[in-house]
Amino acid sequence: MDQNANALRALIVDDEPLARSNIAALLAHDAGIQLVGQCGSAEDAMAAIAACKPDLVFLDVEMPECDGFEMLDRLGPVLPFAIVFVTAHHQFALRAFEVGALDYLMKPFDDQRFQRVLERVKERIRIPGASQRFMVRNGNVLDVVKYADVDWIEASDYYSTLHAGERAHMLRRSLAELEVLLAPFGFCRIHRSAIVNLDRVRALELCPDGEYAIVLESTRRLRMSRRYRKPVMDRLA
Repeated sequence: MDQNANALRALIVDDEPLARSNIAALLAHDAGIQLVGQCGSAEDAMAAIAACKPDLVFLDVEMPECDGFEMLDRLGPVLPFAIVFVTAHHQFALRAFEVGALDYLMKPFDDQRFQRVLERVKERIRIPGASQRFMVRNGNVLDVVKYADVDWIEASDYYSTLHAGERAHMLRRSLAELEVLLAPFGFCRIHRSAIVNLDRVRALELCPDGEYAIVLESTRRLRMSRRYRKPVMDRLA
């Protein structure tokens, strides 16, 4: 089959054959992607990266002998390709973004979730920074909400509410998904039901019970749970 000359060159790195074949099958439906290789180990992947020069690598975290993070360390600080981590473990999300991943896929994922991630990644590779906004339907209007304009985000059942200044926007995405998406843009989870834009944090206020509340520039106070205190403190520092 003829490949589009402008297609993004993708490489899949995962020690599980079924996981590789699932991603390959999903990529096969996208004319904007050219699959240039599949690797079952970090050693094979490093050789394939040198030979195939991919634009995008779908990278498993946990692999025998050398995991995904170790592989990136061995490749050096400047990577000429975008990364989407694919793993069954949510606890690797923050570290994934710290090493420059564009997105993070949790196994098992459905076709719709994969396509959403792929579209975001393609847009950010082609037009860096272009995807740093939400499109939120409000009746017959699509509101454009920039990530940087969001003060905090509140869980609302299966939805999330973006609080931006005096306005609130209901978004049909889970807080867990937004936590991963927005981590590289200065957002941090402070509670099971809240994420904040760290650039909007004015102060940390010690409460009578020994816990902390986050005070935003708007003077809004949000409770911070003990579970998230250290990550928040580390990122603010």
